[in-house]
Amino acid sequence: MNGWAVVAAGGVVLGYGALSRRLSNTVLSGPLVFMLVGLSIGPLGLDLLDRVKDPEVTRTLLESALVLLLFADAARIKTRDLRREEFLPLRLLAVGLPATMALGWLVAWPLLPGLGVWELALVAVILAPTDAALGQQAFSNKKVPPLVRGGLTVESGLNDGLALPFFVLALAAAGEGHGHPGVAETFVRALLLSGAIGVAAGWSGASLLRWSLARGWSSSDWRQFLALVVPVIAYVLCAMGEGSGFIGAWVAGLAFGIHLRHTPVDLGIPAQDSDPAQSTRFTERLGLLLASLSFLVFGAVILGPALQHLTWRPVVYALLSLTVIRMLPVTLALVGTGLRPASIAYIGWFGPRGLASLVFGLLALEEHLPGETLLSEVIAVTVGLSITLHGASAPVLGDRYGTWFTRTLRTEPNLRENALAQHDGPR
Repeated sequence: MNGWAVVAAGGVVLGYGALSRRLSNTVLSGPLVFMLVGLSIGPLGLDLLDRVKDPEVTRTLLESALVLLLFADAARIKTRDLRREEFLPLRLLAVGLPATMALGWLVAWPLLPGLGVWELALVAVILAPTDAALGQQAFSNKKVPPLVRGGLTVESGLNDGLALPFFVLALAAAGEGHGHPGVAETFVRALLLSGAIGVAAGWSGASLLRWSLARGWSSSDWRQFLALVVPVIAYVLCAMGEGSGFIGAWVAGLAFGIHLRHTPVDLGIPAQDSDPAQSTRFTERLGLLLASLSFLVFGAVILGPALQHLTWRPVVYALLSLTVIRMLPVTLALVGTGLRPASIAYIGWFGPRGLASLVFGLLALEEHLPGETLLSEVIAVTVGLSITLHGASAPVLGDRYGTWFTRTLRTEPNLRENALAQHDGPR
């Protein structure tokens, strides 16, 4: 890797770190800043970073970021979160996510004629998961009702993991006949074996931490490292078994969180120490840093080359993916909930595509499928547009939607969007 590329990456981390609070309410989101710097040091700019020259840098960085975030997000999710946010995350995940994949597949059919049936399915699945990092401003805006903020957060924390089985099976179907394992073998290795390894790794890690905490033998600093190692072990074991390390890491996070959270009171462990969010804090922070650097690498080695030979079809599909393909399924999922059109539009719009789509796309490209060039362009343009449009619109739309909610609540105190404030009090 070019030394000047490392300097540029370090410089943008220093710069954004120094200005992050000042920029948090502007159109210059973190992912957008890192992507723009990436474009400037890639083939379209200074040519300091190139995917052909540094293929392992790209893969290692993106995969490491996703593994850590999959584990941390899964570990932090509580079953009561799904009940607390009432209908919203369950509907978005159980109805909205599959409907988004199905609609994306259908829309891709006439627009992307260079791809086969299963490659079209891959496009739809790859671009279905949302990225919490890209929508952070929209999710954390205190003017937005807790029901909507919490629902979007839970959805983005789980949907990348839920999309993984669809992805590995679609990839296996697309690669079948091209010297790749078939769907049946992939199902056994990627889903069953990887799931079992994930449960074992997560459960064992949480059991070890519980045992240590009960005796007061573990320092707060080293607990963070213990949690960090769990997804790494799960990923490597799955890779050794030719399964899916991402499924293993995600399932490990679920098992780790469930087992640690249900620590018996009689063990004498303080409640905060049995909170997975505390143990995975460093894992999450490291994952977010690697994700930010991933957007820089994305701009340099994926988006930049894609823009050099861009045609109209990927652009049209990208725009449809961010609007119709996301918003129609969300509307369908929320029919009958009592939410107002403004809320449904807000939830539908903030379905940003990011890290999961990039990693899934990279894995698909490594299979050297017949339509890999068009596949790469569609994914690159969609994520690039999402980073730009969702990042720029988050502060403005969040404030406008929050103002609408406050104004409407004055005359309609039983507004459905106010359900959590009424039933549970403030978050």
